[in-house]
Amino acid sequence: MSHIGSYDDRLKNFSWNISEKELGYKPGDVINIGWYCTDRICQMGKANKPALIWEGSTGPEKRYTYNDIRLASNTIGAYLRGLGLQAGDRVCLFMDKIPELYLGFLGILKIGEIAQPLFSAFGDESLFFRLSNAEASAVITQKKHVPKVRKILDKLPHLKHIIIVGHEGAAPLKEREVAFNLEKAGPVDAFQIHPTMAESPSVLHYTSGTTGMPKGVKHVHYSLIAQYLTGKWALDLRDDDIYWCTADPGWVTGTSYGIIAPFSLGVTQCVLDAGFQAESWYKFIEKRRVSMWYSAPTAIRSLMKAGDEIVKKHDLSSLRHLASVGEPLNSEAVVWSQKVFGKPFYDTYWQTETGCIVISNYPGMEVRPGSMGKPFPGVTGVVLDPVKNEPYPAPGKIGLVALKFDWPSRMRTYWNNEEAFQKKFRGGWYITGDRARLDNEGYFWFAGRDDDIINTAGHLVSPFEVESALLEHPAVAESAVVSKPDPINLEVVKAFVTLKPGFTAGKDLDLEIMNFIRKKLSPLAMPQEIEFVAGLPKTRSGKIMRRILHAKEWGEEIGDTSTLEND
Repeated sequence: MSHIGSYDDRLKNFSWNISEKELGYKPGDVINIGWYCTDRICQMGKANKPALIWEGSTGPEKRYTYNDIRLASNTIGAYLRGLGLQAGDRVCLFMDKIPELYLGFLGILKIGEIAQPLFSAFGDESLFFRLSNAEASAVITQKKHVPKVRKILDKLPHLKHIIIVGHEGAAPLKEREVAFNLEKAGPVDAFQIHPTMAESPSVLHYTSGTTGMPKGVKHVHYSLIAQYLTGKWALDLRDDDIYWCTADPGWVTGTSYGIIAPFSLGVTQCVLDAGFQAESWYKFIEKRRVSMWYSAPTAIRSLMKAGDEIVKKHDLSSLRHLASVGEPLNSEAVVWSQKVFGKPFYDTYWQTETGCIVISNYPGMEVRPGSMGKPFPGVTGVVLDPVKNEPYPAPGKIGLVALKFDWPSRMRTYWNNEEAFQKKFRGGWYITGDRARLDNEGYFWFAGRDDDIINTAGHLVSPFEVESALLEHPAVAESAVVSKPDPINLEVVKAFVTLKPGFTAGKDLDLEIMNFIRKKLSPLAMPQEIEFVAGLPKTRSGKIMRRILHAKEWGEEIGDTSTLEND
């Protein structure tokens, strides 16, 4: 604990200057994330330290030192400059979790261009909207994903270059396409980094939100100040760690904490580019001796479903600290992880728009299973009365999670959509769109999305609370809770449930689960209907899409489904 200090100690006299000083940055200096994540680490004497250990589903592993990633990002940056790309141009990364995705991200930032990472499983229409909205000048992709780009090319006049990695032996290149092989390109040692400043744009991440088309969240190079320090303090990243962040850099977790935080801290990280399987994940932790593991509740629940016996087959003694992100972490998952790994998962709360962790269970702080934790030092978080638009004077009431909009990695706007950006504020507070309550000790407890809260007969019911209770029933594998229309109560609770192996859907089980919830929570929280389903709609980053289930119940437009796992 000594290297990060206690939560209460850190709150006293906190200033983001702590991070600036550690990074050797002074206001007004050039600040380039690509340089800070590579060249700076080499200058600190860690040039030969492993930076990235990559493993795919097939083929040999690849290992890169900090000097390797410095040279590789220089080489990619020089190549992009050679194509005539300018600072401020948007360059899309549309790849699986291959090394070029991580190295390309840094290379793009080094030359002052804006990185636009997109999840490689997007279909052509999802890809089209985002490339068109960003007016991307180039896309770096793989041979396997090129057909999607070709399909929409005639509608993208701004897209000048399609850079294909791993093109060897493929069909002839087509219009606007070029092949790039990092291993065959001559490494570039001396390289002029573009002099980006604190407010220079860095990353453009697209987020779906609950309504409307996806919006481009614009971040700047100064975000490094918060990503570095939250990586060090909230994730407890240490110099000797082997770090595994399971998130894809197509999503913000995969860039803020899968690239920027670990590399700016000079940490060794490993990447597994393969689908989820409990056995292969445990093997990976054992083989790589992972010490800090950052994952998602969906994955944790899938591991729970796989059972406790499989855990005993592997030596997971290297694990030192576990954290979770992406959606609220159910208390059962925290208790389970304590039981099987001997340590809890620490829930962290943040968004694409916040750029970094803003509320979390801080290392060394008491973990209260099911709680979001407390605001990170330097972040002011409150529960806002949605009528008065001011913080509740006392804890206990459910309200809007709101933040004072002043930490370094906050978004600067939505790309070409300032109007939507301004709608995120009420009474000077940034509104996250989530609801929670505060307890007497200042811990936040998630209650649901602002538009997910169920108002049944004037009583507010938290879908998350019902879902957490459902997961405690021995038959339930996963659950999603929404409101459904009711002529008397206006809306009542409906649950969608997937069952664990060995259980069969039926009226008896239906009643048993209903009574289980009625006893556990209250008659108002008890689902009036349970629908047993084979699977729940999820985004590719693993979040359950309650709004799709809600829309079906209410006969509403489903809206944008581009981030769905199986759309």
